[in-house]
Amino acid sequence: MAGALFAGSPQTAAAQESPMEEDFFKILRLPSPEGTLLEVGGLVVLPNGDLGISTRRGDIFIVENPTSPKPHFRKFAAGLHEVLGLAYKDGSLYCAQRGELTKLTDTNNDGKADLFETVYAWPLSGNYHEYSFGPKIAQDGSFFVTTNLGFPDPWWHATSLVPWRGWMLRISPEGKMEPWATGLRSPAGIGIVDGEMFYTENQGDWVGSGGVWHVKKGAFTVHPGGLRWANQPASPVKMNQEQVYAKINPRFEKDAQGGHVKPENKVNEPYVTMFDMKKQFPAMQLPAVWLPHGILGISNSEPLQIPQGHFGPFEGQLLVGDQGQSKIMRVVLEKVKGEFQGVALDFRSGFQSGVLRMAWAKDNSLFVGETARGWGAAGEAMEGLQRLIWNNKVPFEMRTVSAKPDGFEVEFTTPVDRKSAEDLASYSVESYIYKYHPVYGSPPVNAKQLAIKGVKLSEDGMKARLIVDNLREGYIHLLKLDGVRAKENYYTLVHPAAYYTLNAIPEGDKLAIKEVSTKNSAAVTKSKDVALKASTAKTSGSGKATTKTPAKKAGATDATATKPTPKAAPAPVALTFNDVKPLLAKNTCLACHTTEKKQVGPGFREIAKRKYTNQRIVELIHNPKPENWPTYATPMPPMPQVPKGEALKIAAWINTLR
Repeated sequence: MAGALFAGSPQTAAAQESPMEEDFFKILRLPSPEGTLLEVGGLVVLPNGDLGISTRRGDIFIVENPTSPKPHFRKFAAGLHEVLGLAYKDGSLYCAQRGELTKLTDTNNDGKADLFETVYAWPLSGNYHEYSFGPKIAQDGSFFVTTNLGFPDPWWHATSLVPWRGWMLRISPEGKMEPWATGLRSPAGIGIVDGEMFYTENQGDWVGSGGVWHVKKGAFTVHPGGLRWANQPASPVKMNQEQVYAKINPRFEKDAQGGHVKPENKVNEPYVTMFDMKKQFPAMQLPAVWLPHGILGISNSEPLQIPQGHFGPFEGQLLVGDQGQSKIMRVVLEKVKGEFQGVALDFRSGFQSGVLRMAWAKDNSLFVGETARGWGAAGEAMEGLQRLIWNNKVPFEMRTVSAKPDGFEVEFTTPVDRKSAEDLASYSVESYIYKYHPVYGSPPVNAKQLAIKGVKLSEDGMKARLIVDNLREGYIHLLKLDGVRAKENYYTLVHPAAYYTLNAIPEGDKLAIKEVSTKNSAAVTKSKDVALKASTAKTSGSGKATTKTPAKKAGATDATATKPTPKAAPAPVALTFNDVKPLLAKNTCLACHTTEKKQVGPGFREIAKRKYTNQRIVELIHNPKPENWPTYATPMPPMPQVPKGEALKIAAWINTLR
């Protein structure tokens, strides 16, 4: 049973089920008044422990005793315009509406806002996609907000239709606005970490995958749309759109009838990466941490730092929500050569709707505000408010991964079993990256399996340093520790995969090969297999161990000799979900699709009703046609990396669902 402790030998314990994330972090639902739609856009905990909630429908609630069995909801304000952030300062609430930063105050202490003040208003074109997020309050009392690009016709070229769309803005308490940085496309998550500004970006045009960006003043992050206003007198950004378009074709193409042509991924085209572009434009800010699409979310939201004394071994690290996959990831940053980079890991899934906002309760639990907002999200609900509670038991996890001059060092939350951790077969490392292009998303490209030359385990069993060959700057490095076991109970890691963004390889001392273990049980097994095959072939060739062929009966000829009766070809066996589930998981299909119901994308049974051939489904996996599914807000990215054989097997299973 998950979570149980076993007193037997490691071999006995290995046969038992290792605990999972839900055995350490429990999700509880906060009851809300009947008829209340909590499509949460903002969360803030007030000094007295009450919880402030803003919704995308324009309401603001105050929840008294929010961690009690019967919290009390009080409507503080209504009639606002899609409030996607909430903050508290000096007795007032502040929120980012679509077109302004608003201050709300209860001047007569009746529990409702009666004074609404515009701190600063920014332009709007009226485009539906012009969301605004925030604010976050800096140490000097200023406010930071982020603004979405618009989606005009054609929607696939996100555009800054009016000034300061696609920007991060700093606003003083007196209402003076200072443009801070641009390159933002859909910056739903904004956060302050140790006084530094960060935001999360979502996959889309020019954005191969989601990630966490550090935002310096004057930086250009990823999307060229906001560069339209970089020549304004107030702009601290020194790049312009023409510089980007001179290096990469923006693909503003039209067909013979004058219609816009949607840019599609070209499998064998020459491409550049963001790392390549930064060499030419130093002001470009690389993501500190990539969040691989479909694996660590599909619509990344708010980053939130874990305070001291919260969530045990993970204090000080970041939690990052995801709206599409309804889960939370964990991110650990470090500075190398003056810039942030770091590692991302899965943390907790299974929330009832898309995770958009988080806030720390007074009892060290985590409030989680959720919405599907018509885009779709994993989970059974369209909205919700839940709490995440740690049970004070330490899970066996990678606490963090840090870069070294010759590889990586993995730190664990509990000591590891020495035999498994000193075996190179327990580890694997591969690296890959995304294209920087105007196509919606990017497949992983230029993937390579990297050789592990040795591992050095610390005396206390808490750290394993790996020597990894062919490290590549600017690439995501996937570390899998499937074979590493816990010392105490031989459990596997709760999450055995870590994604490290290696923007720079640090300097320092490298390990000598004499310092490390080079034992590799997989290599030994392979050698034995080769030796066994060679021995079998040799024995067979000598004739000593072979069975003689019986002599033919008198008068028999080759044509009349008895032959075995040919067996009938087996009837085709219908594939089951369990047959293809590993392929669906490996190729991230389950991030957006379920069998029966609409999630981010259509259910597999709904796809089956289209009666596509298996080959056509493969083509649509490799090169999707979002226009075939106009009621789905999030288009599927091209996935040419899915092997044809695996795609055909998935397609064959889908067509059994008709």
